Amino acid sequence: MRYVEITNSMRKNPLSCIFFLIGLVIILFVVATLFNLIFKTLFLNMEGFRDILNDPAVISSIWLTMYTSFLATLIAMVLGIPLAYVLARHDFFGKQIIESFIDIPVIIPHTVAGIALFSLLMKRGAIGGFFESIGIVFQDSMWGIVAAMLFVSYPFFVNAAKDGFASVNPNLEKVARTLGASQSHAFFHVTLPLSVRHIVSGAIMSWARGVSEFGAVVVIAYYPMIASTLILYRFNTGGLAESQPIAVLLIIMCFITFLAFRLASKKKW
Repeated sequence: MRYVEITNSMRKNPLSCIFFLIGLVIILFVVATLFNLIFKTLFLNMEGFRDILNDPAVISSIWLTMYTSFLATLIAMVLGIPLAYVLARHDFFGKQIIESFIDIPVIIPHTVAGIALFSLLMKRGAIGGFFESIGIVFQDSMWGIVAAMLFVSYPFFVNAAKDGFASVNPNLEKVARTLGASQSHAFFHVTLPLSVRHIVSGAIMSWARGVSEFGAVVVIAYYPMIASTLILYRFNTGGLAESQPIAVLLIIMCFITFLAFRLASKKKW
């Protein structure tokens, strides 16, 4: 029955079918690239894959990648939700400039971002030196990784949250206010729940972007090694035989995590 419905839909929308087939090319390109890597590792080099499963350095680097990206996403949410709400609800002088600054990390090369962060947060820098005096070190530390991931990933969250707040009719907040709710109460009980799907989607994309980061991280915090840094190191020292299994493990873990997040975001809130 389902097959018949799909067939009828395709007959009624021939242009959509053509567009789908054209778009399928890019999907096949991605699938072929990943399948080639996974096939060569899991079927032709299974022993090497088993070895990296028992390699503490590999497991530690992947865990560190997931954890630091989670922290960066959490910070982006805490700081980004208020900013996104103001941008969605108000027009003011300089708004476009602020929105441009939000999008800058998406545009500039990430090695440039890493150099800029290193200059700001290194131990001899004014801000980096201050944080070091209170026990927070960015240079070659976990917090440097978090800072780099936050810098490159926060635009994805802020823009998604802004779209979510913009999709909520402001009149709903006004009705809540006329019924006696404070502005904060209207936000937390009306606007925020109605925007949660966009916020979750933005958080997923922000986390995924943090996991994939390399250029900014390697400049400010080569150590401790996240997964992408370790893969490059193993590639330079041992070639594909050493780096390929780690890449496959990271792909599998990211795919499972990303799929779980996506399925969770589809649930009715």
